[in-house]
Amino acid sequence: MITFKNALIRCKSALGLVTLGLIASPAYAETLVLKSTDFVGISFWLISMALVASTAFFFLERDRVSPKWKTSLTVSGLVTLIAAVHYFYMRDVWVSTGASPTVFRYIDWLITVPLLMIEFYLILQAIAKVPVGVFWRLMIGTLVMLVGGYLGEAGYMAVWPAFIIGMIGWAYILWEIFAGEASKINAQQAPANVQSAFNLMRWIVTIGWAIYPIGYFFGYLTGASPEASSNALNIIYNLADVLNKIAFGVIIWSVAVSESEKK
Repeated sequence: MITFKNALIRCKSALGLVTLGLIASPAYAETLVLKSTDFVGISFWLISMALVASTAFFFLERDRVSPKWKTSLTVSGLVTLIAAVHYFYMRDVWVSTGASPTVFRYIDWLITVPLLMIEFYLILQAIAKVPVGVFWRLMIGTLVMLVGGYLGEAGYMAVWPAFIIGMIGWAYILWEIFAGEASKINAQQAPANVQSAFNLMRWIVTIGWAIYPIGYFFGYLTGASPEASSNALNIIYNLADVLNKIAFGVIIWSVAVSESEKK
């Protein structure tokens, strides 16, 4: 049973990891002022703090679940931890320059999005034997989606072809979790609450991840002014990260606690 002292130690450890990223942030090199009218900057600050809180929560909650679910909660905490550190940097880039922190954002996604895909594999692995091919198909779809998006946003490829490549990768992921082997294992072998969590997770990947191409569209394909496009792009991406990282982890936490308490 977790004691208050142990909980405090774990909380300090989790927050300590995040603090390392904060101390390394450019905000400590020079004083940056967040204007009350800078809604994009405010969204960066709010989400970075939400990610810190989520990290502490997921790591602390590992003590409530059975061993087979601990890895899933650890991965959820790593996703929000990595994202929090990147958000410290991204918010400072925005506040100090007003430029979209494209490189930092894609470094974040290159690490955290594959981890989110691993969660599908882990949640099934906790209740059934899952072929490793499921893991690799999800990884391939993820990389195609991210590489296509980055090539377009960084200017290495025309925005429309890059957009199409990214959408192909996303469609491949959707096929795997709705009609592929991962979906069949969930339908045939998973208990009811795991199936419910799996369904919620794949709808987040469908609806939540749809926010990213919407942001890409408003940022690069509408012909709006660079300032207006940049504002829309970053606000939409930031809101999407709340849903797709924090809410995704909460769903996994919920099913992990539910399954563990049955024992």
